[in-house]
Amino acid sequence: MSRHQSCLVLNAGSSSLKFAVLRRDEATEDLHQVLNGQIAGIGTDARFEARDANRRVVAQRRWSAEDSQRRPALLEYLLAWLGQALPEDRIVAAGHRVVHGGRGFSRPVRVTPEVLAELQALVPLAPLHQPHNLAPMRALAASHPELPQVACFDTAFHAELPWVASTYALPQELSYEGVQRYGFHGLSYEYVSQRLAALRPELANARVVVCHLGNGSSLAAVHAGRGVDTTMGFTALDGVPMGTRSGSLDPGVLLYLMREKGMGADALEDLLYRRSGLLGVSGVSSDMRALEQSTDPAARRAIELFCFRVAKEVAAMAGSMGGIDALVFTAGIGENSPGVRAEVCSRLGWMGLAIDDYANGRSALEISADDSVVPVFVLPTNEEKMIALHTLAVLAASAPNGREADEGQPCSTARTPATC
Repeated sequence: MSRHQSCLVLNAGSSSLKFAVLRRDEATEDLHQVLNGQIAGIGTDARFEARDANRRVVAQRRWSAEDSQRRPALLEYLLAWLGQALPEDRIVAAGHRVVHGGRGFSRPVRVTPEVLAELQALVPLAPLHQPHNLAPMRALAASHPELPQVACFDTAFHAELPWVASTYALPQELSYEGVQRYGFHGLSYEYVSQRLAALRPELANARVVVCHLGNGSSLAAVHAGRGVDTTMGFTALDGVPMGTRSGSLDPGVLLYLMREKGMGADALEDLLYRRSGLLGVSGVSSDMRALEQSTDPAARRAIELFCFRVAKEVAAMAGSMGGIDALVFTAGIGENSPGVRAEVCSRLGWMGLAIDDYANGRSALEISADDSVVPVFVLPTNEEKMIALHTLAVLAASAPNGREADEGQPCSTARTPATC
């Protein structure tokens, strides 16, 4: 039986395991997503949902509180289900989103015990994300050692930032130890930059500001497809306000909270990561959709603050490049909120930005008005596809004679059909 070559993409968080399966088109060599979904509520009330390429729900399941804590077993359930759902697919590799690659990982790498050890050493740089990113790698290495795995890093796109953009004004010894600005959402910026260049070749060498606006938000200055500056820094807390994260904050605020409020590291972490941002300002919700529908004045203030800060950072990113040739909105809010896009752009009228209300309301590819000095685009991001592309490229490069590793020894179909 002829089998499709597919790549499994995993994005593990503290309480969720998001997944996608992308299949290679034999005629075009392009990748198309055939399934995606997640296991949410891990640790408390795990629930599984999968959707097909048309976003139709094709499977659901829930687990007891006790079973919800068994992460390796939940991953094994996912693999077994994929084998049944996609009998004609052969998953040749698993690609993982890893939040932090530190200084040592500037490109995707094949997962080995040595790589895992190096990534474990980076946990202090991303304590809320890194351990969960690594957990499924270890589980797969133990249960399915025949399945190649590739780690793809959110920091890699920003690895060549100019030193002035990556350096803090701190004593040099701290910089030498790795206290610097790393930047995140790199997989999204990479995909969007490549997609814009494909759709508008005249902008391939342009100065582009990309606004990745979602529950986690950041902006990046991208010149000729390369990162020049970004709003996130040492951690994913920096920059614009987010769903529950504070964004940039005067460090003196932390000193005040420590001295006057007696807050320790754990309390500050909870405040800055989970109780601030849109939720903290509004007291209503961390979800932009809920805020836009709310009649509470505090919800409106939260939106106004968010748009003010995004517009301010667009100007800063343009300043880092000495100008701007295009503005791009992407991610959940950026792709789906005409109101936020309109308010941000209205604050940037002095830069020559103007949007077409009809195009913006439809979330068209290009939403700028005819007389806008700077074109404005709405481009859906696809981090899963970027991870899959990187994963298959690493796999091909590491295979003998350039032949992909899936042509080697098959695994046991009795264990997980999807990976054979």
